[in-house]
Order: sequence, then structure tokens, then C-alpha cells
Amino acid sequence: MSLWQYFHDEPVVNGYREFAARHLKPVAAALDKQDLYPYDIVAAAAERGFNSLILPTQYGGGGATFRQLASFFEEMAAASASAAISLNSNFQVQNVILRAGSQTLQSKYLPLFAKGLKGAYALTEANHGSDIRTLDTTAELKGDHWVLTGQKSFITSGLAADLFVILAQTPAGVSVFAVPRESPNLSTFESDRTETFGLRNSPHVELLLDKVVVPRDHLLGVEGDGLKIVLRNLNYSRTLNAAMAIGIARSAFDESLDYVKHRKAFDKSVFDFQGIQWYFSEMLTEIDAARLLLYRAADAIDQQKEVERYSSEAKFLCCRVANRVAAQAIQVCGAYGTMTNSPFNRYFRDAKVFEIGGGSMEVLKNTIGKYLQKNSQAVPEWK
Repeated sequence: MSLWQYFHDEPVVNGYREFAARHLKPVAAALDKQDLYPYDIVAAAAERGFNSLILPTQYGGGGATFRQLASFFEEMAAASASAAISLNSNFQVQNVILRAGSQTLQSKYLPLFAKGLKGAYALTEANHGSDIRTLDTTAELKGDHWVLTGQKSFITSGLAADLFVILAQTPAGVSVFAVPRESPNLSTFESDRTETFGLRNSPHVELLLDKVVVPRDHLLGVEGDGLKIVLRNLNYSRTLNAAMAIGIARSAFDESLDYVKHRKAFDKSVFDFQGIQWYFSEMLTEIDAARLLLYRAADAIDQQKEVERYSSEAKFLCCRVANRVAAQAIQVCGAYGTMTNSPFNRYFRDAKVFEIGGGSMEVLKNTIGKYLQKNSQAVPEWK
């Protein structure tokens, strides 16, 4: 019996688990060790309709709810966070085009995701990090085309992407563009900051734009609305980050529990020691609580109510729990937990990266704090 409650239709989630067990789990260690992009997994996901779950049926998608999408990413990350983050890159690109792109742009690109199109989000610059309000990359309108110049860094899935979503400065402010890889003068390259120790799905490349020309309609939304567009999209991806963090926590819990139940010490199972049972009691409670918040955040997106609050809370708590559980799993497994051929070092490294990418823990706390400043009422003085 699985310890993990179904938050979506059981047959559907079981289908995700079976896909992950067949396609992701057997290659998870190799993807991580060799820092490989999971081309075959993305192709197989597209064949099953998993690369376009959230898209409307008119674009070949599944028309899924966000709760269903969160279930999918939780199951993928439980098998391989590296593969899951690759699929998440595709979601980020298709979601921003769906919500901010013109009808022409949607018709051009969204149906391709069902056929295996791969995407990457190119927001970050080396000199500015999380401060995406300040950009060196520029876009200038010349006739019917935009000309983009600059360099982006830390591009997850950038090595394999067919389509990039790029943030650039225009005269009206920060703006967002869809840029195909085949665009002339666009290139990617590796540097001393492209290899991460966790969520290894190929080097996180640098993206160079040397007067790259794209059609005028490849602007997403209104010029100058870029921050609003990408921050709204980050709220969606943060909830999926939370789902993937929980997937990591579940696997760390399950595999460490199996180990201590079979490991013998002082003539009995390690799990028979009360102190060890306490560790697992705490971990199970924290995972269960974090999962409830995760699916509350997914429901908030489906209902379009307080999305920023719950997505930030979910990513904050789920990432903290994943890091705690991954560390505790190593501890209870003793020397085996520290071995490079055990899965626990991978869980530990992957969980840590989620505390930084897609909104650091500090940024999340700032976001929640701003929500409280705006929405909480002053407590009346006691008399």
C-alpha cells in the first residue's frame, strides 16, 4: 500500500507512476551523473500527451486542471527530478505563450508541444541574478521586427531548447519575447557557471543574442508588461517546483524507510529502534502537511484566487521539507547514505537547488511578507 494519498483521479495518477517507473526511474542516476538532457523521455511524454497536459484541446493538449498537472510533476520528480525539471521548462514556455501570446503566436507554437517541442526560459543575467527588473539585454523595434542583443545565464534546458522565452529591456520597459533557436545570430555555449551539482539535465548554458531578429508579433503581451507577465508565470511554476520537491521528499523517505527496515543492527531491524521511528514519524507528518499546502496552491490557480500567496507558501514549505527529509534520509542510513552509488546524495543535491531556482527562499518570504502588508488588517489594541 502506498503511503501517499491521491490528490487527483487514482487511475490517472497511477498512469503517471507507471510512466515514471518505466521511462524515468531506470535512467535517473545516469542522467544525473552524466548531466544529460532526457531527449527520449520528453519524446515519450509527448507521445502520451504529457508534454502538453495543460494546453487546450484545440492545440493538441489535454485541457488538464492545475491540480492534475501538479500530480504529474510530483510523480515525475519522485522518479527523476532531472527529467521532471526538463518537462517543467516546456510547461513554462507554453504557459506564458498561452496566457500572453497573440492568437497567431499560439497557433504557431503551441500545437508543436504535443509533438515534442522543447522550451527554455531565459530570464536571468549573470550580473543581476534574481533582480529581473534590471537587464542588460535589449530589444529594439525596427520596422516589423524586434532586434535583441545581450546575454542570458543559467538557462535550464537551454542546451536542448527549440524555443526560448526571453526577457529584454525596451524603451517602454521590461518586455517578453518568444525566440526560436534557429534564429540567426542566436547561440548557446558552456562556461564556468553552466554545470550545477543538482537538477542536472544538461549544462545550464549561456545564451548569446547578437542582434537577433524576430517578427514583431513575437512580443508576448504588451511592451513594457514583461515583469507582470513573467512574475505571474513564476507563480505557476513555483507550484510545480513545490510538487517536484515533494516528489524528491517522498522518494528519500520511501527508500530510506525500506533500507532501515532491512538493515540489522544489534540483533534487530534498525527501524525497531524508537529513535529511528521518531525520525520517520516527523518526516511523514511534514510531507503530508506540505502536500496539503501544495494542492491548496494548485486549487488556487484553478480558481484564480490568491495565487501568489499560496504558490509562494507552497514552494517555501515543500522545498524546506524536501531538504530536511533528504538530509534525514542520509542520517538514518548511516554510511550507506553518504555513498556516491546510493540515491540519497542525488536527492540531497536536487532538493537544495529547488531552494534557489525559481524563486529563492528569501524571495519567497519577501513575497509572502508583501502579501501580508497589503492584505492583513491591523490587530486592534487590547483594552
